[in-house]
Formats: sequence, structure tokens, C-alpha cells
Amino acid sequence: MGILFSRQCEYALQAVVYLAKKPEGEMTSIKEISSTLKIPHHFIGKILQDLTYKGLLTSLKGPTGGFGLSRSAKNISLFNIVEAIDGTSLVNSCVMGFPDCGGKNPCSVHSQWEKQKDGIYKMLVNKSIYDMAMDMKKPEYS
Repeated sequence: MGILFSRQCEYALQAVVYLAKKPEGEMTSIKEISSTLKIPHHFIGKILQDLTYKGLLTSLKGPTGGFGLSRSAKNISLFNIVEAIDGTSLVNSCVMGFPDCGGKNPCSVHSQWEKQKDGIYKMLVNKSIYDMAMDMKKPEYS
């Protein structure tokens, strides 16, 4: 598990960026995504189904089927993927887990976490999957 996101969310981000590198409208099989990105087949299948249910991907069954982006990668933010998989707790909760942490009742790191949280949120909202795909230098995304 990563420092910010669940393993499921990390895999979702990897898969969606992989799909963004494909020509628009092209469908990609779970088998290809799983083998190329070294993500367990059944795990990525469930993640892609969740993203399809939430409207971020489309899927087609059959020999020419697979998964693809439901809209332009320029119109899908990193936050859209994180929210679909992990929810918004990263940007809405106390780093120490206190449910009543806030301005009137802050924990010992509240003000520092607020600044970090705001920066993370802005990055997630302002970075598109297209930007991520264009910036990706890992060989499996070529």
C-alpha cells in the first residue's frame, strides 16, 4: 500500500493512465492490462468494473471487447479516479483519525496537515489523466 492511496487506487491509476495512452475509442483487454502492468488479473478486473460502474470507463464484452475511457483523458482528473476508488477521506479527514478535528478542536498537527491536504487536493484536481499519460516515462506505457 502506498503512502496516500490504497493498493486498489494505485492499480486504478496505473490502468487508467495505460488506457489514456491508447488511441481514443480503442478497447483494451483485462489480460493485456494485467500482463503489461503486472497487476493480478482478477484484482484489476474488479477495479475496472468499479470504474465502469462509476462512469469513468466503458466496457464491451466479446473477442474485440475490453475497457476504454468513457470520455477524453483531458476531462478525467486524477481526483476523479481517487474519489471513485478511495473516496474523499484523504482530503476531508484528520491525519490522526479524530472525527471532530477542526478549527475549534484541532489535533496537534491540524494546521500543518491542512496546508499539505490543500496542496494534494489542488494537484489531484488540476492534473488530468491525459497529463499523466503524456508525462509517463515508464517503458510499459510506451
